[in-house]
Amino acid sequence: MSSRGRRADGSRDGLAAMDDGPEAGAGQTGDAGTEPEGDFAPPQRRQVTLSLVCVGLAMFLASLGQTVVASIMTLIVADLGGFDRYTWPSTSYLVAATVAYPIVGRLSDIYGRRAFLIAGIAIFIVGSALLGVSVSMNQVIGFRLVQGIGGGMIMTCSYVSLADLFRPEDRGKFIGLLGALYAVATVVGPVMGAFVAEGISWHWVFLFNALAGVPTLALTMRIYPRPNSHSGRRELDYPGMAALILAVAPLALALSSIGVLYPWNAPQNIGLLAFGLAMAALFLVIESRPGSPIMPLGIYRNRAVAVAVIVTLMTSVSLHGFVLFLPLYFQVALGVSVTQGGTMLAPMLLGMVLGAILAGQLLSRAGGHYRIQLLVSTTLMAAGMYLLSTLSDGWGFAQSSPILYSQIYLIITALGFGGVVAILSVPVQNAVPFRNVRVATAAVQFCRSLGGMIGLAATGVVMVQGFRSGATAIVPDNVRTTLPEGLLDSIKQDPQALLDPDTAEVLKEKVAEAGAGNAALADSLLNSLNIALTDALSDVFTVLWVAVALSFVVGLFLRVRPDADYHT
Repeated sequence: MSSRGRRADGSRDGLAAMDDGPEAGAGQTGDAGTEPEGDFAPPQRRQVTLSLVCVGLAMFLASLGQTVVASIMTLIVADLGGFDRYTWPSTSYLVAATVAYPIVGRLSDIYGRRAFLIAGIAIFIVGSALLGVSVSMNQVIGFRLVQGIGGGMIMTCSYVSLADLFRPEDRGKFIGLLGALYAVATVVGPVMGAFVAEGISWHWVFLFNALAGVPTLALTMRIYPRPNSHSGRRELDYPGMAALILAVAPLALALSSIGVLYPWNAPQNIGLLAFGLAMAALFLVIESRPGSPIMPLGIYRNRAVAVAVIVTLMTSVSLHGFVLFLPLYFQVALGVSVTQGGTMLAPMLLGMVLGAILAGQLLSRAGGHYRIQLLVSTTLMAAGMYLLSTLSDGWGFAQSSPILYSQIYLIITALGFGGVVAILSVPVQNAVPFRNVRVATAAVQFCRSLGGMIGLAATGVVMVQGFRSGATAIVPDNVRTTLPEGLLDSIKQDPQALLDPDTAEVLKEKVAEAGAGNAALADSLLNSLNIALTDALSDVFTVLWVAVALSFVVGLFLRVRPDADYHT
């Protein structure tokens, strides 16, 4: 039997089996400064159980906060405007969380998880409460950044906290429990958000998040164990932390602004891109030096790790955009309500769970055929996304029952993504030395968040630009010449009439008055705008499935030597 995944005494190491988040020791080398596992003394059983409840509640809350906006963005835009920044609330959350993962991961290794978990919950509550009273799109974007800092800290500490609560041989099964909570929250968030937002108000979606966080915070402060004293002094990579922040934020802002807020060649965009890329280069230089980097670069020399992080990055580009734009696509292409659009995401849960289970069973029963399973999973993702992009064209059998076929296509996509998530961590953990297992797994999860951020920023530009150009081309000339001056340009900048029935009625009245009472002109205009937005969203899905198809190509290079020495 291979020694891979086993400790020197023959017992299976929990860390080798855990799917640590980006938080899980993102800045540690796996040996420096950590307490020997033999010195581990778990808290009392009752405290462990209650602490796990605290961690589970906090993680579920943060996961809901990340995905809940997917189904309510149409209502937020209808209320506050800001269609050109449709993806920005989600992007700002991911920017904050992406930066928090490695930084808080490293700091919590040194100072203990308790303080950062409590601080993360508190910041998440504050951000959620501020979102609940927001009155402008800029406030929503800014307060989502605050919420993302708290959510990133919670997610960081949730996975790693298992090292504080359980012995190594017991951690793997609880990692699976947290992973299941995350999967459930990914789907429950949009569904719950749709019901609350349409039944009461989108503000209450965030206020409920804040209220639910209060007992979680109180319970965590009372129950979660205080850290053991740490001997010695460990270095902090302050230059690396600063460079990471100064690289991620400007790049995300530039990608979100190009062609939307500013022209492609505007000095603002060029300056942000140049500065962000320069800081990214500086970050790589800093992390390549000896010391205690928050993100050691040596692991990327391993082919399995390099392939896994690239595939993770590209599939995450697709998944985050997919979840955010799908409810809007259902509303404009299929004519369903906000609540229906949110609940139509429910099959994703079934597909992701089933895909992960099937992938895990195949790995254990058929051996480590990582590359074959990865290629099958990425093929399913790409195929499902492609089929969904054709719904508006009435292609094939879907023309008769588009809602039914949308659910079938959604399950196909989710099956693929569940398989990708389940597969990628295992070859990475089996391909690196034992001391680097946590760092390598953290790198995969960090790229998952980074890919989501890049994907949302880029696809937001594709949607806005596609709608504006499509509206210009599709609106009939007789309607265009009848409209009051500047009205069409105003609609192209912020098409609230497509998202808010009250605004649509006001628009119809204006067009009818301008057209001497001809109501057909207003209907023709709204229909043309709806087609333009549907086509733009189809373009978004095209970008997403192409990204997954490219990840298939990268997956061809995945190699893991079955007999590699795990302890080298």
